Amino acid sequence: MHEKNPNAVALGKMGGSKGGKNRAAKLTPEQRSASARNAALARWAKTKRLSEKKKLAGQNRRVKPV
Repeated sequence: MHEKNPNAVALGKMGGSKGGKNRAAKLTPEQRSASARNAALARWAKTKRLSEKKKLAGQNRRVKPV
């Protein structure tokens, strides 16, 4: 496995950790609300997909004939 370039790591920490805070500061309250709503809907959709997969997995089990 290769090691990370320490200079690249430092640059990433300088700008990467600030991006979300700066973006949120520039958004209007309505835009932040819409963004949060979309994120919540995406999380719920993911949960729903996973639960549907589990249901389908349970239905596809074959019963061994006696």
